[in-house]
Amino acid sequence: MMWQILHIIDITLWVIILGSVAYVAFFTFISLFYEKEDRIAIHAAALHNRMAKFLILYPAYNEDRVIINAVERFLEQDYPKDHYTVVVISDHMQSETNEHLRKLPITLLTPTFEKSSKAKAMQYAINEVQGDFDNVVILDADNVVRPEFLSQLNVFCSVYDAIQCHRCAKNADNSVAVLDGASEEINNTIFRKAHNRLGLASALIGSGMCFNYELFKKNVFQLKTAGEDRELEALLLHQEIFIKYAPDIHVFDEKVNSQESFQRQRMRWMTAQIQSLFSNLPKIPEALIHGKINFIDKTIQQALIPRSILIVLLTGISILMTIIVPQWSEKWWILLAVLSFSLFIAIPRQLRIRSFSKALAIPGLVLRMFRNILHMDRKNTDFIHTQHG
Repeated sequence: MMWQILHIIDITLWVIILGSVAYVAFFTFISLFYEKEDRIAIHAAALHNRMAKFLILYPAYNEDRVIINAVERFLEQDYPKDHYTVVVISDHMQSETNEHLRKLPITLLTPTFEKSSKAKAMQYAINEVQGDFDNVVILDADNVVRPEFLSQLNVFCSVYDAIQCHRCAKNADNSVAVLDGASEEINNTIFRKAHNRLGLASALIGSGMCFNYELFKKNVFQLKTAGEDRELEALLLHQEIFIKYAPDIHVFDEKVNSQESFQRQRMRWMTAQIQSLFSNLPKIPEALIHGKINFIDKTIQQALIPRSILIVLLTGISILMTIIVPQWSEKWWILLAVLSFSLFIAIPRQLRIRSFSKALAIPGLVLRMFRNILHMDRKNTDFIHTQHG
């Protein structure tokens, strides 16, 4: 009887984990296909595009170490200066930093929030900054872009109302930063590139995003949690707005380089994931009735087991089953092999060797994620800051 119960648990757990592995493997395979028709559409738009006016928002909470460099680099754009406005929302930054920013050709806002959040900063900026804008760009305080950033984005804006640029690592200081960068690229492959190639909307990241100004203005005031990117994504998909991924428009993002920063960052992300899942679930019946595939897919994404936890969990169960019940272990090793191969393919070729050489750091990071699960409060809307610089 005990072995029958154990076998039922074994099969049930395998089926649950299979769902997450199958999702990763499927979209990794899809990412290998060529997106020919989209490139033709973008090329045609480039021939007839006009110079749009951009509002650039830098929500900056306690970001004295990185904000000045990021803004100064952005001001090197090869785009007409009178066609973009850079706005820094300085929240809890030092007076010296603000004085330096005031000397730059930008708009500096210095609100005082009782409870700070990125959503509040963006809402404040939209209320305060007046102008005839076509599009709004959201960048984090540590994000660095190339001079051709707006020129490239301008082409996409003539075709799409919501765009997620290719956010990638600008540092690889140690094992944590390398693995964080690799994780970002896996997300780019699975949740952005592959989704677009199947005709589905890309996932948003939280920075390196561009939206039609009126569309953004309509939705930004509905954001209430620290997971504003997931909230905004759900709002857009519920309105059936397609989100385009722009793989050739790079936004260089600073990756966390300590286990403590990793834990804080993942706590924010995991909390946002759970909040998004519970927020989206009641809307699923309506989405099914109206065929809102992108919204349904997004809800499924929120239910997936985090990949790093998945790797450690599968490895541990496979070894344990081999020791206890060898005849039950084969299916677990197959799942682990499929997941490992999929992740290997999802990582860009130039990063594969470096990423897999740092794999020994994964168990320690996963342990911190398990600690997050034990202390997670899905109702918490407080902003958890990740220190940069």
